[in-house]
Amino acid sequence: MDDQSQLSHNIIGAAIEVHRALGPGLLESAYEVCLCHELGLRGLSFQRQVALPLTYKGVQLDCGYRIDVIVADTVLLELKAVEQILPIHEAQLLTYLRLTKIKLGLIINFNVPVLKSGIKRMVNG
Repeated sequence: MDDQSQLSHNIIGAAIEVHRALGPGLLESAYEVCLCHELGLRGLSFQRQVALPLTYKGVQLDCGYRIDVIVADTVLLELKAVEQILPIHEAQLLTYLRLTKIKLGLIINFNVPVLKSGIKRMVNG
């Protein structure tokens, strides 16, 4: 297993641990805080609520976009607590990946009975 696959596996394990403890039905922000705590317990470096400025016609603009979590500067996490992952969520993650030049992203939807069915892995490029 390569480093990125191992990291992805560890992140998903952390998310499953959080989901197992809390179950579905909470706000996205609660899952984010708990997941970041679990990532820290596992020794993984991460950044929360990372500002994502846009560059438009050569000018960098702060439009208020925030990335939920970036793990080890290589995996972008978009956390959800929704009925289902929609195409717009996938488009959002792909756009964030393109703008940050990060290759791997995970959408993790905690509002499901079994977390495995709420995870979508996406690769940029």
